[in-house]
Amino acid sequence: MARRRKGRPINGVILVDKPTGISSNDTLQKVKRIFFAQKAGHTGALDPLATGMLPICFGEATKFSQFLLDSDKRYRVIAKLGERTDTSDSDGEVVETREVKVDRGQLERCIAKFRGTTDQIPSMYSALKYKGRKLYEYAREGVEVPRESRKITVYSVDLLRFENNEVEMELHVSKGTYIRTIVDDLGEMLGCGAHVIMLRRTGVSNFPYERMVTIEQLQAMLDDAKANDVEPGTVLDPLLLPTDTAVQDLPEVNILPAIAVHVLNGNPVQAGRVPAEGMLVRITVGQEREFIGVGVIDAKGMLAPKRVMANEHQQD
Repeated sequence: MARRRKGRPINGVILVDKPTGISSNDTLQKVKRIFFAQKAGHTGALDPLATGMLPICFGEATKFSQFLLDSDKRYRVIAKLGERTDTSDSDGEVVETREVKVDRGQLERCIAKFRGTTDQIPSMYSALKYKGRKLYEYAREGVEVPRESRKITVYSVDLLRFENNEVEMELHVSKGTYIRTIVDDLGEMLGCGAHVIMLRRTGVSNFPYERMVTIEQLQAMLDDAKANDVEPGTVLDPLLLPTDTAVQDLPEVNILPAIAVHVLNGNPVQAGRVPAEGMLVRITVGQEREFIGVGVIDAKGMLAPKRVMANEHQQD
């Protein structure tokens, strides 16, 4: 006999304003409990020090969370010059202190060097894996392991403030970019060392900043609903963005209800107005344009499903 899953079978994405001092997984668990959701997952961890946008996917939306991991991010960061730490942020131990002899012109010239596509070697204090273990696990044991450089793109980096040996910047970067590593590299470029003392993620993909909610706000809504004998879902669920929000930037291929069942069963189908071979697409059905999954255009011009919604979404 199958064990009944605890929680509500809800679908969608909530934009949580992660607080500082706790992990992304702790944030996920708190929000999952507030919504009493059966299934939840986050999309791209933030360091405990960091705050800001953490999209949390519920139910069917977890199938498409990978597309958010692959999306661009925006950050605001404050770096302290003159001190280098073992984690490149203020949660680590200071390993080197140097005098700061930097003027604004020198700083702006060094910052400009980060714009564009470059190779970045991830920090040992990252969640990337080496031989099945996360790098930060090795780092905590004092073990350094080889890391491959990765291509990153810094679309923009702007200096907002430079005073009292603090540098405040705003960045728009590609997936997999470590802001801590940029700050550490900047400090070495300037000859004085640097580390992150504040980091806030202000954007993931094209999600609206103003739709973010804090854990405290969600808890207050839950408590208020219970106090007034109101079903919590009626006040919490309207905060959810649609399940297909994670793939909203993909081109749409709309198919007839008659062939949707084949897609939902994992079979390629012939569809009209498809883009070029190899392109990922968002699949919708009928005039209602109901989202049912993500597919790719194969070499024969067929629409081949990659990730689809659960069977209860099938069309008759």
